Amino acid sequence: MIIESIVTNIENLDKATIQKHHIEKVYLESTDLTKRIQRVTTDHGKEIGIRLKDQRDLVAGDILFMDDKNIIVIDVLSDDLIVISPRNLQEMGSIAHQLGNRHLPAQFEENEMLVQYDYLVEDLLKQLNIPYSREKRKVKQAFRHIGHSHG
Repeated sequence: MIIESIVTNIENLDKATIQKHHIEKVYLESTDLTKRIQRVTTDHGKEIGIRLKDQRDLVAGDILFMDDKNIIVIDVLSDDLIVISPRNLQEMGSIAHQLGNRHLPAQFEENEMLVQYDYLVEDLLKQLNIPYSREKRKVKQAFRHIGHSHG
């Protein structure tokens, strides 16, 4: 089976629809969410080729296939993250500026900033005395580097 487009996201389905389907999952590393072409295997051993026509990243919960009985959905493996919890706007601005200068991709969930674990970032947070924790956590989207130059 070759998947060329995403059906929808499982969050767009109501519970009754989900419950009447057998669900198979494709577990991906968050870095694999950016790959438009790849071969994957479901948790039930079914091999699937993904060749997306659209220029888009995969997102946790994307449905690759759906019929009257079955759904094949993307799930993401946990990442090793630094979860930064600044106490105020000044701390948020300070750490955002520092991480931006390093071109590190970040994600935001409520009042937390998430970055992939890096011992140098951990050392910086200790130096700046900004609260953080190291956690294994699933993210919905890939950490994407944004390319640009300082020219």
